[in-house]
Amino acid sequence: MDNAQLEQLVDQVLSGSKYKHITPDLIHRLSQKALAEGLRGKTAVKSIRNKLHQVGGAYFKQAVNYSAAIQELQQLSPQIDATEIRDYAFRVMQRHTSSAERLPDIETFFQTCLAPIAPVTSINDLACGLNPLALPWMPVTDRVQYYACDIYLDMLELVEAFLMHCNVNHRVIPCDLITELPNVDTQVAFLLKSLPCLEQMDKLAAERLLTGILAEHILVSFPVHSLAGRKKGMPSFYKAHFQKLISGKPWTVQTFEFQTELAFLVSK
Repeated sequence: MDNAQLEQLVDQVLSGSKYKHITPDLIHRLSQKALAEGLRGKTAVKSIRNKLHQVGGAYFKQAVNYSAAIQELQQLSPQIDATEIRDYAFRVMQRHTSSAERLPDIETFFQTCLAPIAPVTSINDLACGLNPLALPWMPVTDRVQYYACDIYLDMLELVEAFLMHCNVNHRVIPCDLITELPNVDTQVAFLLKSLPCLEQMDKLAAERLLTGILAEHILVSFPVHSLAGRKKGMPSFYKAHFQKLISGKPWTVQTFEFQTELAFLVSK
């Protein structure tokens, strides 16, 4: 494969404002695959950007001014349970579809799903989006260790600023979950509504992640309706799909159903 051709394609994909903050490792992998499939020029760029839209871009309800959000954060209390921090986190999470869908249940979602293992001492939030901002609603210890992984570098800057501002032990990790997992061992890992997106890129991704994640427990969730709001039998489909994924595994599973989300706490 021509390296110059590869780098040119990577640069073309990254030139779009929606894609310039995505971890370059992911862009390189998708570009290599596109060229190997014989795609070239605008056709290759369109194919890659379509995949990036499916895996993450479709979930941004509106553009987020991360610099402004970080500046606003600096004016607030550093106490993670302060009302103004909760109000700020709630407002910012509204800008990302996956997080916004969870907001009607935010008071109970994590308290319910994590109750069997609370208080939580360490979290590995994979394909985290803006979910780390939900930390004020999670049943964690004062010294919780929070790892946050995603493909969007600018979003991770906001996540890191939030965790740092609130004095949370943390590490943010740019990561393409199709090819790598953060080498951290935690009490619980989150895979919140991310498996369907990852399976669009690699059909074996879900089983590989569930098996390979270094955590005592994994909180997995699935959407119960499409981004357009249609249910289309999604709860029953994902229940059956998840049961197939964990079939034969010596794990225990607890199921939780919410108005916008179906969740499973897997204990390894």
